[in-house]
Amino acid sequence: MRTTIGVHTMKLFTGLILCSLVLGVHSQWMSFLGEAYEGAKDMWRAYSDMREANYKGADKYFHARGNYDAARRGPGGAWAAK
Repeated sequence: MRTTIGVHTMKLFTGLILCSLVLGVHSQWMSFLGEAYEGAKDMWRAYSDMREANYKGADKYFHARGNYDAARRGPGGAWAAK
């Protein structure tokens, strides 16, 4: 009887560990996606500002600004900036 309780406890403990790992990875993945989305918005905002400015040769400034803003968001934003 005692070994049965030990086995059930071990299964419960293992299940809890696996669930916490999965939820932790899921949380990091969602954070990455959120950063990538916000970074893409930064890039789009810079592109829209460039189109609105309509100034010849200003594209390098706006691309650099979009990349900088996106990369500041974290790993997801840096990925979007590439």
